[in-house]
Amino acid sequence: MQSVREEESSSIDQEPRSCGDNSVWAHVSPLLSAACSDLHEGELIHGDNFNLFAAMSALEIMDPKMDSGMVSTFYSIDEAIESGFAPVPISSDRTVDVQCIIDIMDHLLACEATWHMGHSLAQTVFSCIYVLRPDRTSSHALLHSFCRVIRATCRVLVSVLSDARTNEEEDLFTMTYGLPFNGDEDGKGLLLLNAVEETICRQLRACKATSSKRRVLEARRKANEFLFLVCRMMQNWNLYKLIRNWKRAFAKLCYAGYVFVSNFQHFLHALNCMRRPQGRGLELARKHIAYCIAELESVLSSVEFLSLEIVENGKNEMEESTTGSGRHPIGFDPNLNKRLSAPTPPRAIKLLSWKKVGTSKFSAIDYYVKLLHNLDQICAFKLEPDLDAVLQFVVQFQKSRPDLVARAHLQLLLVQDGKLYGRDTFLTICARSLALDVTKNHGLHLNEYILQLNQLMINLLKILCANTPWQRRKLGKILNDWSIFNVQMGITVGNMMQQVTTPRTPKNGDKSLLILNHIYGWLEEQIHWVALRFLVLGFDLELYSPSEYCMVYWYMYIILWKLAEKAHFRVLIIVHTEERKAKKKEDYSRDMAREDRISLWVLLLKCQTSLAQGLTVMIAALRNEGMCLKSQGPFNTENEKFVQHFGLLQKASLPKYDAYESFSESTCHARLDYLPVYECFRDAQKMAKEIKVGYANDPDKLAEVVGLEQVAEHNIIAVNLLCQDRSLKVSFEFIHHPHFATAVVRRS
Repeated sequence: MQSVREEESSSIDQEPRSCGDNSVWAHVSPLLSAACSDLHEGELIHGDNFNLFAAMSALEIMDPKMDSGMVSTFYSIDEAIESGFAPVPISSDRTVDVQCIIDIMDHLLACEATWHMGHSLAQTVFSCIYVLRPDRTSSHALLHSFCRVIRATCRVLVSVLSDARTNEEEDLFTMTYGLPFNGDEDGKGLLLLNAVEETICRQLRACKATSSKRRVLEARRKANEFLFLVCRMMQNWNLYKLIRNWKRAFAKLCYAGYVFVSNFQHFLHALNCMRRPQGRGLELARKHIAYCIAELESVLSSVEFLSLEIVENGKNEMEESTTGSGRHPIGFDPNLNKRLSAPTPPRAIKLLSWKKVGTSKFSAIDYYVKLLHNLDQICAFKLEPDLDAVLQFVVQFQKSRPDLVARAHLQLLLVQDGKLYGRDTFLTICARSLALDVTKNHGLHLNEYILQLNQLMINLLKILCANTPWQRRKLGKILNDWSIFNVQMGITVGNMMQQVTTPRTPKNGDKSLLILNHIYGWLEEQIHWVALRFLVLGFDLELYSPSEYCMVYWYMYIILWKLAEKAHFRVLIIVHTEERKAKKKEDYSRDMAREDRISLWVLLLKCQTSLAQGLTVMIAALRNEGMCLKSQGPFNTENEKFVQHFGLLQKASLPKYDAYESFSESTCHARLDYLPVYECFRDAQKMAKEIKVGYANDPDKLAEVVGLEQVAEHNIIAVNLLCQDRSLKVSFEFIHHPHFATAVVRRS
């Protein structure tokens, strides 16, 4: 250390140079070189306040993930305000003032969308000094109310994500790091927005009203001054043709401000309505969401008037702009909070552009349009106490790849206070799926297995609302919990069934045992549904290579066959139960709609089972005849790949026998001229035609069934062609269905 310290003193004295503000910079390369030469591998510089933990936590200079840098012009918010960085009022000219406020609104819209995508509040929304210090803008109603509502909206979303506990699966930062986040912005902000909305409406009406000759002349003079300034900034004199007078210009600016104020007002109303318990505010929230979507279209239509073509070096910068006008907004410094809050992530943030222009892939407006449509889809869902309908809705909802905010709202709607929609216990939901009556079995709600099943169902719904990668990992792990619970419940129910014939067994105990026995069978159906969802998500995540399709479809065939069997058994239980009820009560009416829906579901499962079986045999035959690659490689054998993909399923005893050995035996002798290949695809095609009639009123299911029918039809043609000419090349593509492949035959 002695040589290092001597080198340090000499290096500082060598080439000092002043950079102003009494600061002195020195060249430290000789110091670092000396330290590197003196230290051996594994050694650290020890100091009084510098230990191993501090060394591991030290900053790596110039690393953008560790060295935030102090690029900010200001050292504090007060200094920025004193320097005039965020003036109030922004301009003495009210037209320019409104323009600047609209730019601030645009930029805040981009900031909030960027925060939703995973960046911190401190570097996005709270990079605005007007939002950090809303009291300064109290004299400016439009800006003041907007900043308050932005803070209120952020607080509502943080509350939703914290309650749903979904922020851990992604990088959405809910920590505020000591920022001025709390307050009563909800009530005051909405009241102020209502007042501002009325004021802007009056201004719009005044702009449209006729005025005296003197006011007209004054307006024309201001219009000429305004247009000259704008056109000079734009280097575009054609704008004069667009704006005829000052009144029209100011009217358009007022309307743009009105649209923004109204949009955020309704957005905050919609978020608050969706938080009402038991889905009581969904209908009203949907009205607010529809208004927001319409207002966003108005915002986009105002771009032609508000935008300025900023041309620099012959290049259009609108693509990177965070405002509709293309100007840089006033009062934003994303680096300022780095000095105020140390835990703020140091990485540089690139905000989403305000509008999709040119080659930009995603914009803030696109994000909000998608978010609003996803929220509207949630609000439109009929809150039926039917678990099959709930699972079908969640799966269909996930196909649109919703973002975290929408998925958090869905989770909070489905699970409230340990109940579905906060209304029905999961015992009631399970019993309804089996047409059983549990209203008189009050003690059954306290049964140990029912309580465990309730928690498993809650965890399942929460997992299904997660993003696709997280969902698949969690489903694979929860399968083991379900399997263990299934074994324990099966043993207990079996022992109770042996004792049910004793004369001391009460009659109510027989009914409770019968319900537990039916729920035990229903539980196995749900386990296989989770397993099928686990396999299907592998296609969505592109985890399977073409050489592995054979084993994947073999496993899907096993799971689908068992799932269809359990679902068919449930139909028989429902029919038997309702027939017994009909004998006891003459005017009892059967729920035919539910029976038909489950029967269609069983038929759809059988159709998918036939397709999976046909694809398994077809691909196995192509492999055996050397027309398709086997699942082999320089690193992993086919058995190892089998375990990698399906190890979690085998751990949950799905199936209960040796899966890989069964797979090898069932596929090693397959040939293209094997008759069941045709029969599987033809059976699937025939069942798909029958199912289409039942799903005529369900466009989503109808589209899926049509896709299954086309897969079966094209695969029949492909098998015929391959049997006639073995020199043809075959590949598998997901043209008609996302999970069932279509064989595409080509000549080499």
